[in-house]
Amino acid sequence: MKHPVFQNRYRIALWWLIWVLMALGQLFLYNYVFKNYLKFIIPDVLISFTVYSGLSLVIWYPFRYFNTRAFKLYSVVINIVFTGAASLYIWLLFSKYILILIINNISVFDEYWNATFLYRLGSGIFIYGLVILAYYLIVSLSDLAERKAQEARLESVLKETELKMLRSQINPHFLFNTLNSVSALTISDPEKAREMIVKLSDFMRYALSRKDEQLVTLRSELDSMRVYLDIEKVRFGERLQYREYIDEKCLDIQIPILLLQPLYENAIKYGVHESNDVVNLETIIKCETELVEITVRNNFDKTNLRAKGTGTGLTNVIKRLELAYGNRASLKTDISGNIFTVTLYIPCK
Repeated sequence: MKHPVFQNRYRIALWWLIWVLMALGQLFLYNYVFKNYLKFIIPDVLISFTVYSGLSLVIWYPFRYFNTRAFKLYSVVINIVFTGAASLYIWLLFSKYILILIINNISVFDEYWNATFLYRLGSGIFIYGLVILAYYLIVSLSDLAERKAQEARLESVLKETELKMLRSQINPHFLFNTLNSVSALTISDPEKAREMIVKLSDFMRYALSRKDEQLVTLRSELDSMRVYLDIEKVRFGERLQYREYIDEKCLDIQIPILLLQPLYENAIKYGVHESNDVVNLETIIKCETELVEITVRNNFDKTNLRAKGTGTGLTNVIKRLELAYGNRASLKTDISGNIFTVTLYIPCK
């Protein structure tokens, strides 16, 4: 781990600011208690805190080395005590001999040193304790940030895996249904079978050429859905009627690929497939202040509804919305008479 003080310039500035404030505090204390030695106080405080600040930077390395799970608690405590004692000794030794080189009157300096020694020792121990606490705080915050980053990476992997699983439920389901229809049409209407295969290749090229959960514009998604509906229209002919009411301002928003396909598939399955009448399928898209409202609506024959849906398609869409947008997107369904409506509310951004 890089030294925490040197990770950015703001930490460096904060580090030296704290030492300057502590030096000023020591200066005022000495000036109040030792008025007879005023000429020694300023160089003493300046030299002492410069030396100690440098030692405090070095203390980080043994602290970080021993403060791991590989070492027992007693080893950590012994290391802290030993490092503190060694640091204090080096600090006092260097400070004293640098001051001796500056101050010519050795006898007076000895009196000053002896008079201030207990204050000096106490402040040194106190500052060492602050440095150790600061390093413990830094390590704790770094470990917490790392754990959060790991959790975020794991959540991202899980989210991507779940999205891939949900999307994998879409393509095969549609593909199997379409191939069954093509198989039937090869006998009854070969020309329609050929047209259906061409449309199917266009749709699958769109679906398979994109990366998993790649965001696409609503314009591209609607173009793909029109190809999908063209395929279904080959199957059902005039029984399927499709209309659009779209606000052009909404077409550039981005949504997960194939998000709308299960809505149309449900409309075909429970509307057209289960009815002998004409089914009108409508798409209504409008932009609100912060949301795009996408509505897919179709009529159905309640008296001829032979199959009850499992809800897999809509559940799939709901899960993908939750994974992509959290609680910022939603899906609502409504049955009014013989009209079934699904509405998506998706953030514009």
